[in-house]
Amino acid sequence: MLDYPALRAVAMVVETGSFEKAAAALRITPSAVSQRVKQLEERLGTVLIVRGHPCVATSQGAWLCRHMEHVGLLEQELLAQLPTLSGGDAPLSRVTLHLATNADSLGTWFLGAVNRFARASDCLLKIEVDDQDHTAEWLQGGHVLAAVTGDGRPVRGCRMTPLGSLRYIATASPEFIARHFADGVTPEALAHAPSLTFNQKDGLQQRWVQQVFGRTISPPTHWLPSTQGFVEASLGGLGWGMNPIQLVRDHLKSGALMELVAETPLDVPLFWQVNRLAADPLADLTREIVAAARSALEA
Repeated sequence: MLDYPALRAVAMVVETGSFEKAAAALRITPSAVSQRVKQLEERLGTVLIVRGHPCVATSQGAWLCRHMEHVGLLEQELLAQLPTLSGGDAPLSRVTLHLATNADSLGTWFLGAVNRFARASDCLLKIEVDDQDHTAEWLQGGHVLAAVTGDGRPVRGCRMTPLGSLRYIATASPEFIARHFADGVTPEALAHAPSLTFNQKDGLQQRWVQQVFGRTISPPTHWLPSTQGFVEASLGGLGWGMNPIQLVRDHLKSGALMELVAETPLDVPLFWQVNRLAADPLADLTREIVAAARSALEA
């Protein structure tokens, strides 16, 4: 039999980041939380939580946390129909759903979908942000129940739904283009003009250059891990960058930004993947995600 009080202790430590906060949430003492976690680790013969600031789950601990999310969703559904099972007036426990998405989706269309879901649900959300080509790893590692991914291959144990493509435009300010591309946007000029890069996982600039010029270039770059920061930096002339069309459409119309090469968008396909065990309980979330994506993304 599974020791659910111990599993809840593990999940709460990971969610809150500390034994003390987990104890407050569970309304028991920190020593009781520590004892439950330790006994479960000894029983399983493996470490479930890496103690630190914050405490984080090991790979085995992450899978147990996702199991507790499944259980929480099922309990929530059951208690909504049979509230007396919880002890009459006791409030229903709120489940925290762990999701993953890429920063540009979060900065454009994703939040609208989860906002609509949250207004009709008692669930809480914890949204992890990573490059769209790496969010599938969060699913594979058991760290999240669902994710927006850039990988069209279904993650094992997940249901996948195509969402459409997020369109990116290579943009820069007119002043930047005049300064760095006076003789036109060429591979030689791009090799010297500063670009904007989100982080080490960001390969959109290279993908666009390869698509347009058929070659690989490694331009100098500013590192800027912010979707909105990319737009502001482009407007300010810091560098050229790949910006979602939703965020720069008005700037292109006004002339505050220009395409480096006209009519050369880069379309990045996105997919919604949900753990099969959670797919039915999360049907409302999936419906909102798909509707928002298909309204905002390229078909």
